[in-house]
Amino acid sequence: MKTQSLCLLSALVFLTLSSAIDTSFAETPPNVVWIIADDLGPELGCCGYPSVSTPNIDRLAANGTLFTHAFSTAPVCSSSRTAFQTGRYQIEINAQHHNTRDKQPLPESVPTVTGLMRQAGYFVSNGHGLANDKKVAKSHFNFVYDSKEFFDGNDWSQRQPEQPFFAQIQIKEPHRPFVKSDRIHSDAPIPPYYPEHPITRADWSDYLASIEELDRKVGRVLDRLEAEGLRENTLVLFFGDHGRPHVRGKQWLYDGGLHTPLIVSWPGKIAAGKSDDRLTSLLDLMPTTLAAAGISQPGLPGLSLLSSVGHEKLFAARDRCGDAVDRIRCVRTRDFKYIRNYYPDRPYLQLSSYKKLSYPVVTLMKVLHEQGKWDAPFMAETRPAEELYDLNADPNEMHNLAGEERHQATLARLRQELDRWIDQTGDTGAIDESKTVDMVALMKEKTAYYEKAMKQRGLNPAISDDDYLQWWAVELGISSGANGR
Repeated sequence: MKTQSLCLLSALVFLTLSSAIDTSFAETPPNVVWIIADDLGPELGCCGYPSVSTPNIDRLAANGTLFTHAFSTAPVCSSSRTAFQTGRYQIEINAQHHNTRDKQPLPESVPTVTGLMRQAGYFVSNGHGLANDKKVAKSHFNFVYDSKEFFDGNDWSQRQPEQPFFAQIQIKEPHRPFVKSDRIHSDAPIPPYYPEHPITRADWSDYLASIEELDRKVGRVLDRLEAEGLRENTLVLFFGDHGRPHVRGKQWLYDGGLHTPLIVSWPGKIAAGKSDDRLTSLLDLMPTTLAAAGISQPGLPGLSLLSSVGHEKLFAARDRCGDAVDRIRCVRTRDFKYIRNYYPDRPYLQLSSYKKLSYPVVTLMKVLHEQGKWDAPFMAETRPAEELYDLNADPNEMHNLAGEERHQATLARLRQELDRWIDQTGDTGAIDESKTVDMVALMKEKTAYYEKAMKQRGLNPAISDDDYLQWWAVELGISSGANGR
């Protein structure tokens, strides 16, 4: 009965979507624009977040469909971007490590969305959305490529007259370092796994200020499309490359690191002002883009958002990020998430030079924990091999159910699903990276980078957590622990 009910529900969803989306595309090939934010969680007005001003992104959502359950396949830039540019999981193509040192050309069997669009006659650009902008835009792929073959230019204004274009617009915000906020968002909702503290509030306020700067830049792109008379025949997809740049977010497989807003807008083709809660992957971007352009698609794990009923389950992976060697895999359904830690002997907060340099709340949590003022499973010296979360009862993924008898059937089912995915993808994360990379040299490089950055701040690299927290208080504009700036 449950299976029949799911099938009926899927059919009803499909019929609803079919009535909302006009798939009789115009004879004139549509333009396609990807607006890519760097490290963005769902802290937007259109997502219901109350303490941030995002009128331009909200306007885009009002003119399109907001996908509320969109997730990346990796919680870090290079791995996630490699995945949605190829439409393949990063673990299929040896692209799982962040900024991998073993970059290889893509095999011919792995086409890219840019390559297929170029073959179809599209002008493909990568820029900041500003006409005549000469600045190099972020690409950040974990494979060898020639930028002149991957992109035709950095702006659609460089195309031939009447040539359709596929433009990727890169916006740095809200990647760290953040924009400085002019106020403390004292009432802004923050995840309950962060300490309520002036350091947390100041850092979170700067994050929201960075999102508001992102919104201003999105507005410039939308206004330009309107001014150039391009908006009606342009499919716009707005999304983050992965989740928010905070503790338990970026570089972790909790929803904080994977969940990102996704807005799809195409006047007259996609329903306006709609909210869609289908499980959606950033791997769906490539099939959606190809479908809009009328290009036949290679066999891909993603689905076109123009016609599909969504995914029953989503997968993600995290591997080495900088000097933090790790291997974590997860599968999520609508109701549960299963996480597998391949290095359970290591703490959640194992040394990461990047996070120590950038995330003040990491130091805050350590200091408060040492003082006996902050305790959580996340502070443990080891991790469980498996984690299971009830996403309806526990959306913040704070109560691990893997050891509870009543959830063993769910645990076993998701464990099997993850095993099947690992086998199907030929998960290259199982390969010892030291077989192809000089890990000793890599770690020395990361240590040198950390030490240099700390010395540039006038700090001893071996500074104590207590003293480092005091430095963060000054850096964040907090005077004597007060809430003001």
